[in-house]
Amino acid sequence: MKRVLIPALLAVASAAAGAQAQGVSKTEIVVGTIQDLSGPLAGYGKQARNGMQLRVDELNEQGGIHGRRMVLKVEDSGYDPRKAVLAAQKLVNQDKIFIMAGHIGTAHNLAAMPIQFEKNVINFMPLTAAREMYEPFHKLKYSFAVPYYEQVRVMLPRLAKEKGSKKVCVHYQDDDFGQEILKGTEAATKAMGVEIAEKTSFKRGATEFSSQVAKLKAANCDMVVMGTLIRETIGTIGESRKTGFNPTFLGTSGAYTDLIPRLGGKAMDGFYAAMTTQHPYLDEASQPIRFWANKYKTKFNEDPTVFSAYGYIIIDALVRAAEKAGPNLNTESFGKAMDGMNYPADIFGSAPSSFTATKRLGSNASRLSQLQEGRWKVVADYGK
Repeated sequence: MKRVLIPALLAVASAAAGAQAQGVSKTEIVVGTIQDLSGPLAGYGKQARNGMQLRVDELNEQGGIHGRRMVLKVEDSGYDPRKAVLAAQKLVNQDKIFIMAGHIGTAHNLAAMPIQFEKNVINFMPLTAAREMYEPFHKLKYSFAVPYYEQVRVMLPRLAKEKGSKKVCVHYQDDDFGQEILKGTEAATKAMGVEIAEKTSFKRGATEFSSQVAKLKAANCDMVVMGTLIRETIGTIGESRKTGFNPTFLGTSGAYTDLIPRLGGKAMDGFYAAMTTQHPYLDEASQPIRFWANKYKTKFNEDPTVFSAYGYIIIDALVRAAEKAGPNLNTESFGKAMDGMNYPADIFGSAPSSFTATKRLGSNASRLSQLQEGRWKVVADYGK
């Protein structure tokens, strides 16, 4: 009799453990995200939130994951790491989320992750391309964004050679985000056998860049690597154009957004940015993107952007892994599903990606786009 009961009891205990996983009930999977909805990256945050919500709604209309609907809990950090900590505490301890997905900001993720990890909550595909999102290794880290460091390390020598640049400079936000771009610039220039001609920095939230531009101009920089996001990119390039300073400006995926030409105007033409996922220009998009964009616009009354696509992609990746994990969804079963996860190239042009028990960055491949006549155009594709 005992030989029959013991395996049965173990099976019941295992099922109970799965049912008791934080954020997973018989009917729901609770997912959290922290976005900037009121600060300098509110444009990014609102678009990412909308893209995430669209995929969640699609999933729930289709019956959910193994009978469970997904619930998305959103908190606003205002792009302030201190507020990100408070947001993480609420999501983890009060809302009891199962997983944190698509949290925006480098310093913000670094501040929030200890709170999550203490409660065994995964940090899934954050909206930052810092290497700390997958290094050092942690079983609860999964990153999809090609590191800023790698974007600059690979693209800077290629573009400098093409342009015949002799004096490379760097202009960066003085925080974890900017430091990654500074380090990438240092690695690239070392490989090129040149010194960085000038380094200028600014505090997070800065709006005035005249002194930094004056220094870059005085150093005769002919290429400036930009550790900037939205308004810092616009402010720096705008100030440079006004003073007759026109080097080649190279940014990262952090500045790859339609908001740059929309808010900065014609002066932004010529700006380069490393990127992966492409902004969906609907008049030249494929039929699958137009279909997706129509659903997005019907729901949110605005056209989608690249950050809308990021949000959608992140939740879609989460859904695929949760489905693979099976009915007994918990942190361990989700991790096992991710250990052999392969994601194909998507409709937005993102490169294929894969994860293993030791590989927590999906892909290291980036490409290069340039603003031409107010639109991003891919000028160097993957591996070229």
